[in-house]
Amino acid sequence: MDNVYMNRELSWLKFNERVLEEAENKEVPLCERLSFASIYQTNLDEFFMVRVGSLQDQSLLGKKIKDNKTNMTAKEQIEEILRRVHILNERRDKVYEELMSRLKEWGFSLTDFRSMEKSESEYMERYFAMEIEPLISPTVVGKRQPFPFLRNKEIYAVAVLETKSKKQRIGIIPCTNSMVERLIAVPDRSGTYMLAEELILHYMPRVFKGYQIRAKSLIRVTRNADIDADALYDEDLDYREFMADLIKKRKKLSPVRLELSREMDGDIVGILCKYLDLEEARVFRQSTPLDLSFSSKIQDMLRKNPELFFEKRTPQKSSSFEDGRGIIEQIRESDKMLSYPYESIRPFLRMLNEAAEDENVISIKMTLYRLAKQSKVVEALVEAAENGKEVVVLVELRARFDEENNIEWSRRLEEAGCQVIYGLEGYKVHSKLCLITRKNEGKIEYITQIGTGNYNEKTSRLYTDLSLMTADPDIGMEASAVFQALSKGETVESSGHLLVAPKCLQSRVLEMMDEEIRQAKEGQPAYIGLKLNSLTDKKIIDKLIEASEAGVKIDMVIRGICCLVPQVEGKTENIRVISIVGRFLEHSRIYIFGCGERARYYIASADFMTRNTVRRVEVAAPVQQQNLKERLQAMFDLMLRDNQKARHETADGSYLFVRIEDPDTVKVNSQEYFYEEAYEKAGQM
Repeated sequence: MDNVYMNRELSWLKFNERVLEEAENKEVPLCERLSFASIYQTNLDEFFMVRVGSLQDQSLLGKKIKDNKTNMTAKEQIEEILRRVHILNERRDKVYEELMSRLKEWGFSLTDFRSMEKSESEYMERYFAMEIEPLISPTVVGKRQPFPFLRNKEIYAVAVLETKSKKQRIGIIPCTNSMVERLIAVPDRSGTYMLAEELILHYMPRVFKGYQIRAKSLIRVTRNADIDADALYDEDLDYREFMADLIKKRKKLSPVRLELSREMDGDIVGILCKYLDLEEARVFRQSTPLDLSFSSKIQDMLRKNPELFFEKRTPQKSSSFEDGRGIIEQIRESDKMLSYPYESIRPFLRMLNEAAEDENVISIKMTLYRLAKQSKVVEALVEAAENGKEVVVLVELRARFDEENNIEWSRRLEEAGCQVIYGLEGYKVHSKLCLITRKNEGKIEYITQIGTGNYNEKTSRLYTDLSLMTADPDIGMEASAVFQALSKGETVESSGHLLVAPKCLQSRVLEMMDEEIRQAKEGQPAYIGLKLNSLTDKKIIDKLIEASEAGVKIDMVIRGICCLVPQVEGKTENIRVISIVGRFLEHSRIYIFGCGERARYYIASADFMTRNTVRRVEVAAPVQQQNLKERLQAMFDLMLRDNQKARHETADGSYLFVRIEDPDTVKVNSQEYFYEEAYEKAGQM
């Protein structure tokens, strides 16, 4: 059955290819295309740091671990990854060149010294001498000066230096400096700039006087970031301080990739690779700048041209809530569900603020994974603690690349009197769970919020997510049991309404799939609908294949990795997979089992990846109120009809844009539709 499986890493590259397609898409506004090119690059950085880093560790340790779906070894996976990345990067270079050419029409351009007048070159030399040269720290590698440590993802100018006696040395200058403007304006040429690293590279002869420059290039090293906190943790250490030290160690891990901005002689590349202990196969030469983060500054300069950007959209007031009444009061009357970014996160924040001030509230408990830099969520929790409420917060310090932010927030929460828990040994806590406990007329009542995305005001404007708020006592008691287990360093052993990983999610999902298989075998309508970021869990994949073979109709909206190949005759022909990559990052998770009156609906923090289903604490919540069930189904159905940003996966594993065969077919961009709907509903208030 190998032809129904796809390797996880190669599937992820297909996802990043879809991101690159948005940069190539001429129907996307110009500055937004530049954003997609930048996202492609930052995605690839993280992929090399985490996934290639993990495969490199496996390979170096001599582990004969094979991918459980395709039987590829770590070495085979790395080889295929490198081959495909070279192909994708050629497309990236081509589209970057096109975008820069188009930007000239709007008054922005990047230049080099070949295009400069003498007076401009003289200005640039003076600028370099006054503004940059005093701040740089050049190194000549030799017996007394070892090859310097190259920081992860920072840019360096490297030159082959030749002495008068024909001996060769390596000269290196760091180019990443917060004191140096990245975009340097060329005088008397409005909108024309030069990248600081190109200026430094050009004036290397001035820095390394007495040497002949035989070759030079900008370089950038990507380092392994795959480090197992639990495997290294010593119980005698303070966990927060241990994590802070671990972050420092991660910055010094071994290189997994070297990028060059210029062609260099093979011998020189070999020398660099020897210093970095890196295989030459990991070297990538590119014409695109090594770091596209300056694209945000270009956008700022061109913001006055609205046609270069997506139409401005603002999260709208949810029609589920009435003005002039308390949020908690309204949740007690009926379940509520917010859909980001179309609806504002404000009702949730108001709920927290009300709880902080409500004399009937005894406690607020939350799991925090990724937070905004200026977090209103933390402000509300701090206020609650200062008002004498019991505030228990699980801050997951192992949220990759957000550890430093979370460490700082955990300190602030502790200082305010909150009880802070730092996760569980062996399990990341990825659930999005908030529990408010009230005592009303002598009775305990719960307000529970379960979400698909982080408590982050910034990403709530950029990611599609769902947030369910309910006063259901059964869900409240189960949420309370989750927090009790977390406080004791344990996991939930059983649950009735909530699906709680690591022990009560995968098994329950498989049971519900088995029920659909049984229905199909009895000749009854059977259905599974899933919206996920990724699908890699082999047990679930195999059950989906079994369900397809039994005749269960299966629709899946999967943004990223999908290790199951649909539409394979006799095996997965009843499975349809689409991926929506558009203006907003699709992040919500929806599970649907059954059809008609039998249909059960859940929203969840968990993708169907083994790391989520059995190695993390995750929570899926049932959506029980009829109007909310209908809303979820309508949303899911509309995404399946998307014919603008959706790609469907074919039986050979490729992704093709959903084509409109009939010219009379209405164009459907699901994300734009949901925003129009939110504006319309808000206008009816």
